[in-house]
Amino acid sequence: MIISSANDYREAAKRRLPPFLFQYIDGGAYAEYTLKRNVEDLSKIALRQRVLNDMSQLSLETKLFDETLSMPVALSPVGLTGMYARRGEVQAAVAADKKGIPFTLSTVSVCPIEEVAPAIQRPMWFQLYVLRDRGFMKNALERAKAAGCSTLVFTVDMPVPGARYRDAHSGMSGPNAAMRRYMQSCMHPHWAWNVGLMGRPHDLGNISKYLGKPTGLEDYIGWLGNNFDPSISWKDLEWIREFWDGPMVIKGILDPEDAKDAVRFGADGIIVSNHGGRQLDGVLSSARALPPIADAVKGDIKILADSGIRNGLDVVRMLALGADTCMLGRAFVYALGAAGGEGVSHLLELIDKEMRVAMTLTGAKTIADITENCLVRLERELTE
Repeated sequence: MIISSANDYREAAKRRLPPFLFQYIDGGAYAEYTLKRNVEDLSKIALRQRVLNDMSQLSLETKLFDETLSMPVALSPVGLTGMYARRGEVQAAVAADKKGIPFTLSTVSVCPIEEVAPAIQRPMWFQLYVLRDRGFMKNALERAKAAGCSTLVFTVDMPVPGARYRDAHSGMSGPNAAMRRYMQSCMHPHWAWNVGLMGRPHDLGNISKYLGKPTGLEDYIGWLGNNFDPSISWKDLEWIREFWDGPMVIKGILDPEDAKDAVRFGADGIIVSNHGGRQLDGVLSSARALPPIADAVKGDIKILADSGIRNGLDVVRMLALGADTCMLGRAFVYALGAAGGEGVSHLLELIDKEMRVAMTLTGAKTIADITENCLVRLERELTE
């Protein structure tokens, strides 16, 4: 199969992975309207083509939180990434490291902090939820700091888990889930050998370290479900802000007022995100939510954005709408599931090339040049 885009990697991953894993990463909440809008709304943003501007000195390099990035992209935290390739978090982190961009390790990763951090040169980022078990949160923060993690990504849009209908049908959850997953694995022998057998242990590495015992998919669903905290408020983050002396980014912002609260709180950055359409179906796409948030807080706080980004053109669109950096989630996991770390490296090179084409033909020589002036103004009404 010829691979030339994230969509190609999606099709390849669909063939290679057991259905419960593919549907888990591919699906969203409820009827998946927001999941679809994330991609569709972003694709409708029209760029303003300019020519004859001598683009021979074009540069994708940017700075974020005193880190130099080869391009304004980071890999998002994605739970269970280690199930998509053998020790998948390590492979994805190495690919990001080679490209010179950050990798963010999920709280519910298969590979623990202590396995991933030593595998790369640049400091990785670490993602954390607000959980009822504050002991786990403190333990995770201490271990992340000890491992040299530079930036804390704090996810705040999961006080309760979203209703993901696909999971019940695919075998990720629902009746006889364990047996269904086993049968699916048998029908995908390459994955069963390479990941199912040789990629063990398949536990939640960070949680297992804390609990002192192995954990599995049932623990993923049960432990997390029991530990999400619907009472979360800004005051619950204060002790974390005091403990964590590096950059702290709040993930899951869709409203300008919440963005202003993040500035008042003292966060270093926000991620404009609807959790990839996996939480509250019917909310704004990130492309629609981003411009008013940028109008409200641009310059006061770093703005990152995710949800719906599939290529370098999408990255340029998000930057033109007001983001400082973009984050890739599904796109890199598709590549990882299809071709391991080499797939992630190839995807990042594709995004690099796609960004260069878009920047050349919009007259943006640097990342700072990618502004609203790169958009056809009539199209901005889509985002308002």
